[in-house]
Amino acid sequence: RRVFNSFNKYNISNNLIKKEGKIKMKFVIKKSILLENLLNTSKAISSKNLIPILTGIKFDLLEDGLYLSASDSDISIRTFIEKSKITEVVQTGSIVISGKYIVEIIRKLPDTDITIEVVDGYNMIIQTTGSEFNLNGIDPNEFPNLDLEETKNPIVLNPVVFKNIINQTFFATSLSETRPLLTGINFKLDGEILEVIATDSYRLARKQINLKEKYENDFNLVIPGKNLLELARILEDDKENVYLHIFNNKVLFKYKNIIFLSRLISGTYPVSSNIIPNNFRIDIECNYGDLYDMIDRASLLTSDKDKNTIKLVLHNRELIISSNSPEIGKVEEKINIDNDSEMSISFSSKYMLEAIKSFNSEKIHILMNDDNSPIIVKSDKEVSLIQLVLPIKTY
Repeated sequence: RRVFNSFNKYNISNNLIKKEGKIKMKFVIKKSILLENLLNTSKAISSKNLIPILTGIKFDLLEDGLYLSASDSDISIRTFIEKSKITEVVQTGSIVISGKYIVEIIRKLPDTDITIEVVDGYNMIIQTTGSEFNLNGIDPNEFPNLDLEETKNPIVLNPVVFKNIINQTFFATSLSETRPLLTGINFKLDGEILEVIATDSYRLARKQINLKEKYENDFNLVIPGKNLLELARILEDDKENVYLHIFNNKVLFKYKNIIFLSRLISGTYPVSSNIIPNNFRIDIECNYGDLYDMIDRASLLTSDKDKNTIKLVLHNRELIISSNSPEIGKVEEKINIDNDSEMSISFSSKYMLEAIKSFNSEKIHILMNDDNSPIIVKSDKEVSLIQLVLPIKTY
């Protein structure tokens, strides 16, 4: 009885709101359209943010359509749903609503038209045929003003190419905030060549691409890696270009109906051109799968979970991968190679596996000089990508 009375009371209060409250915003939209855009926008919401307004998504229903905005002061995202994709617009208006709850509510509603109505006091009523939710909102005037201006001459990139750039470099960024620059990815434009570098000081990933046209203004900037990873999750494998608008302290990405704004990390990124050797004494061509599996198996018996140190030995035209842990045991993997060089070097299996995994090639090359020099991973198929792993001294 108590539950029944409580349910009736809830319904009565909602009915009173609807009858007495002045409509501040009202529209009808398909669930799939709204959910897709809410999910993209919500990537700018941080669960750690203590400022209430920055945990919300701003709804701006204007004459041309619905704008959804979110910001955590590190990144800002705005998506746009044009009027033709909205089933019905009854009343334009604005509100900021909790991002966490609105996304989960819309996600779990049936796949049908959803009516969203905002009345006095910034109450949002979300309805379908058999469901109704009432959420408390926030005055949209409290939401920060997002400066989403664009430049006249943006860098144009294919989304697949741009996703590859991020996926092939991000893993090499540092997780430590003690050196903020290394948590970012360095983008450097020199004429028609865009060079992208990530390093945590123990390994390095470098990707170079030739742009289709030359841009007047070169740049050298650092974008937070985690921000780019969120952007990569939005991009799809289609023909719609990504437009990069570069500013002094921010970078704006425009893709389809989405604007993604990220702050930049201030400072000068470490010069890496002198770290990557130009000549190599040893060049070993390996089958991607064979080498990856050998290192993966050898890493199973490493005791140091941070470095996962393993040893690579070249001897009598064999490549030998091994690890030895007194507490666990030892493992040795061998394959024949077409190289008579002699060499012994140790490195992090974790770093090497991530470096190898970044390539989409059947054959890769391991390039070395001695046990003190960096190990370079390259591929004839993907000449634009270089991975570098520093050796580990073992005693």
